Amino acid sequence: MTERAEVAPGLSVPSVPALGSALIWTGPALVALLCCGTAALGVTTYAPYGAEAGFGIAVGAAAVVAMAQALILAARPRLLEPLFGGLDRMYRVHKWLGISALALMILHSQIEPDFERVVRETDLGELASEVGELAFNALLALIAVSWFRRLPFVGLEIPYQVWRFSHRFMGLLFAVIVFHQFFVDLPTGADPALSVLLNGFGLAGVAAWLHTEFLAPRLRRREFTVSAVTGQGDTTVVTLAPKSRPMRWRPGQFAFLRAPEAGLAEPHPFTIASAPRADGSLSMSIRARGDWTRRLPGALHAGMAVQLEGPYGRFNFRKGGARQVWLAGGVGITPFLAWAESLTAADRRDIHLVYAVRTPEEAVGLETLAAAAARNPRFSYRVVASARDGRLTAEGLTRSAPFPVGKADLWFCGPAGLKDGILAGLKAQGQSPRRVRFEHFEFA
Repeated sequence: MTERAEVAPGLSVPSVPALGSALIWTGPALVALLCCGTAALGVTTYAPYGAEAGFGIAVGAAAVVAMAQALILAARPRLLEPLFGGLDRMYRVHKWLGISALALMILHSQIEPDFERVVRETDLGELASEVGELAFNALLALIAVSWFRRLPFVGLEIPYQVWRFSHRFMGLLFAVIVFHQFFVDLPTGADPALSVLLNGFGLAGVAAWLHTEFLAPRLRRREFTVSAVTGQGDTTVVTLAPKSRPMRWRPGQFAFLRAPEAGLAEPHPFTIASAPRADGSLSMSIRARGDWTRRLPGALHAGMAVQLEGPYGRFNFRKGGARQVWLAGGVGITPFLAWAESLTAADRRDIHLVYAVRTPEEAVGLETLAAAAARNPRFSYRVVASARDGRLTAEGLTRSAPFPVGKADLWFCGPAGLKDGILAGLKAQGQSPRRVRFEHFEFA
């Protein structure tokens, strides 16, 4: 199954909307508007004290709002998912909010406003200024660690456990920044609107962090028991049964899995590779891609207790057209397995799945695909193993499909290189799909 990355680490995942839908740009546009609006308010409020003071306050204020919004999105609020088109896209906005906050904080530190002649200094204000500077430097370091988790050019990668441990301190340091915002000495004659706005965002960001760290783990997680663990090459299929109230999900969604009893306490996101079942059981096909997933096959066993948080994601083929091509690359097959299992004889869409793998032995879930094709004659599939059949090309895709690809929707999950190559080839043939819908294979 597809493993999804949290906030900054890149693990494979799904959760997607239709490209071109106006709704999915609402979230990013609102986030940018709030940052820019705050900066504009900072300029207009403090411009009377000099252009440098106005600009310094503006970038500092925008940094606070950007960081607060990053913490709010990190809390994974489900009500906001539709505005971003899925959790994967929401996490990408989270990432860029952090990068923007980093740049804005650096600017603020270089253009520190000088209000000595127009403020009455207090001991609390001086303390706020000093702790704010310390927290600022520490926060810069943590944001840089998140940004450069994979060090450019040298190929080194900070271990996920170290990254996550350091990432959890951001909210605490942001709380110190909020203390700085509340009590730092500012001109008494300035319009208080900016301070009220920043105080509100600061408190919201801290509340979101507290919720993420202390409340969400208790409120969102559901208890499951491992029913079976089977292996196929470097992929492990884990079947889980609910201990009490089952989780409700749509085919194509994903959940965060943690297994404290197995020493795998850090939650990792994976696609649910099965359609909803009457008994609430589900399957996850997990490919070994890192230390956590490599340890999983030997650590999990039947009867072990695990926890799931979810479901998340908006990858839903039933929102597509009457003709669809599903294209899966490697472990990107998982949402399509859930979709295929959900098909009934009454489904009237013409669907063709192309499943690209390196070797035939790597293909998983073929029994699910065969059963779907037997149930519904409008569903067909083809497995392309590059070691046996050669690399999948756009020409091979169009030959395989029982209908013109240019008159169908293309749904994709897999490495971006495969998607880009196929789409370029289809365009050259004049067979560009009507719509392309895909999941970000990595969150960041």
